[in-house]
Amino acid sequence: MGVAVPVVYLVLRALEADPATLADLVWRGQTLRLLGNTVLLTAGVLALTTAISLPMAWLMARTDLPGRRLFSLLGVLPLAVPGYVMAYALMGATGRSGMLATLAGIELPRLSGYAGALLALSFSTFPYLFLNLRAALRGLDPALEEQAQALGMSRGKVFWRVVLPQLRPAFLAGGLLIVLHVLGDFGVVSLMRYDTFSYALYVQYTTSFDRIYAAWLALMLLALTAAVLFAEARLLRGLLYHRAGSGGAARPARRLRLGNIGRWVACLPPTLVAGVAVGLPLAATGFWWLEGSYLAAATVGAGDVLTALADSAAAAAPAAGLAALLAVPVAYLSVRRPSPLTRAAERTAYFGYATPPLAMALALIFFTLRAVPGLYQTLALLVGAYALRFLAEAIGPVRAALYQAPPRLEEAARALGRGPVEAFFATVFPLLRRGLVVSVAFVFLSAMKELPLALLLSPTGFRPLAVSAWGYAEEALFAQAAPFALVIIAFSAAFVGLLLWQEGERKGR
Repeated sequence: MGVAVPVVYLVLRALEADPATLADLVWRGQTLRLLGNTVLLTAGVLALTTAISLPMAWLMARTDLPGRRLFSLLGVLPLAVPGYVMAYALMGATGRSGMLATLAGIELPRLSGYAGALLALSFSTFPYLFLNLRAALRGLDPALEEQAQALGMSRGKVFWRVVLPQLRPAFLAGGLLIVLHVLGDFGVVSLMRYDTFSYALYVQYTTSFDRIYAAWLALMLLALTAAVLFAEARLLRGLLYHRAGSGGAARPARRLRLGNIGRWVACLPPTLVAGVAVGLPLAATGFWWLEGSYLAAATVGAGDVLTALADSAAAAAPAAGLAALLAVPVAYLSVRRPSPLTRAAERTAYFGYATPPLAMALALIFFTLRAVPGLYQTLALLVGAYALRFLAEAIGPVRAALYQAPPRLEEAARALGRGPVEAFFATVFPLLRRGLVVSVAFVFLSAMKELPLALLLSPTGFRPLAVSAWGYAEEALFAQAAPFALVIIAFSAAFVGLLLWQEGERKGR
C-alpha cells in the first residue's frame, strides 16, 4: 500500500492534462527519442554483460582455469562499486587531465554519452548475470552433454544446442535484474549526459514549472518496467521444462583441460574484466584523492566527509529498522498463513524494489504535497522511501529464518495456553534474530549508497554521501568527489562481504 497509493496518485496527477495536451505529451518527438535511447542503452548493456558473463561463467564452472576461486570473487566484487562511482572513475581516468594521461601518458577522450553509460552500467551490473550463469552451469546434468557427444556432436555444437538452451532461465533471472537496474538508473546517465527517461524526468522536475510532463515520464518509465516484468514472466512460463539450477545434476561435469599454455592465456580475459570493474574505480578514486588533495582541501575537508557520513547514517539506520519491522509480518504471513491476500502483500513489497527510484520519488512528492504537505522534504519521508524501496531485501533473510523455525514450537506454546502474539515472541522471534540482523544490514548498506531517492527527497541542507559524490562529479570536480566515493566503496564492499558470508553460511548448513 505504501508504494501503490503514491503511484495511483501519480496517475491521477498525470491525467489532469486535457486530451490534446495529453496526446502532445505522449507522442512528442522528445518522448520518442527518450524511449529509443532507453531501449538502446538497455539492449546494449544486456549484450555487453552477456559477452562478459557467459565466457567467465564457463571458465569458472567448466574448465581447470587456475585461480578459479579468486576470479569468482573478483567477478562478484564489482557489486561493491555503484554505477555512479563507476561512471566517476571512467570520467576521472580519461581525458586530458585524467589518471591515464597523467600517470601513463595515454590521453583518451573523456568518456561520455552512450559509450560512457554503456561501459559504466555494464561493468557495474554484469555480476548479476555472471552469478546466475555460473550457478546454472554447475547444476546442469552432464549426462545430456555426454549423450550428445556420443551422437557425434562437436563441443561447439553441444554448447549451442544442449547447454545454451538450458541456461535460458538463468539468462532471464540475471538479465531481469540488469534491465531493472538500467531502467531505474539515474546516476550514470546523468554524469555521462545521456538522455533516458530517468535523466529527463529529473531535469523536467527540477527545471520546469509544468510537472505534468514529469508525471507522464514517470508513468512511461513505470509502464516500461511493467512490460519487462510481464515479458520475463511469460518467457519463464514457457521454460518450465528446462532444467538448470541447483539440485539438477546427479554428478558434476568433467572440467575441460585447457593445457599448460591455454590455462594461462585463459586467465587474461577475467583479469582484464576485474581490472576495469574493480581496479579502475579504486585506482582512479585513489589517484584523485592523493593527486588532487591540495585542490580538494579548499572545499572538502574531513569534517565535510564525516557530516555526509552522518547524514547518510541518519536516514539509513532508521530505514533499516523500519524495513526489518515491516518484513516480519509480511514474511510470517506468507510462510505461516499463505493465501492470495498474503501473497499479494509480499508481491507489493517486491513491486517497490522493481519501481524505478526516480518514479517512486516523484510519486511520493506529488502525494505528500497534496495529502500531507508537512511531510514534504523531511527526514521522515526519506526514511519511509528507503524502507519501501528496500523492503524486499529485508523480507528474504526473515523468510529464510522462518522456514527453519518449526511450526510445532509455536503450536506447543499455544497448547500451553499462550496467546498468538505471546507464543510468537516466545518461540519464533528468538529464531529470527539472525535473519533480522542480516535484514537490517542489507537495508542499511543499500540505503547508504542510494542516490535518486536521496537527491529528490532529502531535506534542505541534507547532503548524504551519494549526493555529495554525485554533485562534485557532475561538475567534473573529481578531487572533491574522491573522498566521498571512497567511503561509498567501503560501505558497498561491506555489503558484498555480507552477501558472500551469508552464502557461505547457507552452504555450510
